Amino acid sequence: MIQTKVISEMWNVQVYTDSGDYFGQIDDAILEKNKVTGWKIIATEQSPIFKVLRGARGVIVPHQQVRAVGNIMIISSAVIPSVGERTAIEMERVEE
Repeated sequence: MIQTKVISEMWNVQVYTDSGDYFGQIDDAILEKNKVTGWKIIATEQSPIFKVLRGARGVIVPHQQVRAVGNIMIISSAVIPSVGERTAIEMERVEE
């Protein structure tokens, strides 16, 4: 049975990779034609991805990379770029 969630319940939900690494917290949902197409995730200083972002405030993870949603969100570890690399994640720069 498929369970649904209200999008506003997803704010600040912790995000982990399918390999168990902490990734960050959900900040926003990206919607197109009433469908979630991506998630804006803020990488906290405790996240290994924080060093890779080098000044970016967060990342947009395509919804196709989400493996499970419940009390936490699990995403594919394939979306984590190494230093200097961009993969399925689009970098979002901090506006100062």
